[in-house]
Amino acid sequence: MGQGGEPRRAHAYDGELGAAVARAQEGDESAFAVAYRIVQPGLLGYLRGIVGDDAEDVASDAWLEISRDLGRFRGDGAGFRGWTATIARHRALDHLRRLRVRPRSAVLDQDVVLDLPGPHSTHDQALESLSTAHALELVRGLPQDQAEAVLLRVVVGLDGPAAARVLGKRPGAVRTAAHRGLKRLARQLGVADANGESGAGVTDGGPRTLGEST
Repeated sequence: MGQGGEPRRAHAYDGELGAAVARAQEGDESAFAVAYRIVQPGLLGYLRGIVGDDAEDVASDAWLEISRDLGRFRGDGAGFRGWTATIARHRALDHLRRLRVRPRSAVLDQDVVLDLPGPHSTHDQALESLSTAHALELVRGLPQDQAEAVLLRVVVGLDGPAAARVLGKRPGAVRTAAHRGLKRLARQLGVADANGESGAGVTDGGPRTLGEST
């Protein structure tokens, strides 16, 4: 959620984010603060899905690395979100290795807004019927690969290829994991398409936002 409780669409702020990052690379500390405010909600939500209650500590470590290596980044706003997610994931996995535990899901921030791909898919229709908190509760119950793919796509707001780069997997594998995750969510909700098949048809159309008031 943005300031004043208004939901933020990550993709809608990519222009502002790219400009802020460029200024921050020139030494503008206030611009770095702008970039942080845009990226942090989704990044923290993603980390909560991996390390649970330790997300804020891991995010702090990630931002220290992001700040240190900012001059090495090359790309636009969308690229910056992918780059920061990669750094955050590495710090999360390091944290888990130190704890010697498997990645675990946890209740995510209820203020995270889900931007779901596919304006007409059964999955969107299913998830739109839920509160944001309920949807996130369902996401955390997915298998880890599916949960992480869905989190990167709908919480961080990355497209398929960018999510694949973060995970170090082929785009097809990430698309499949996201598809299966969304299909499973729809099936849990008992939503069927016109052919009577539950959870069919993930598309890659424009994103929709879950949790916005109508």
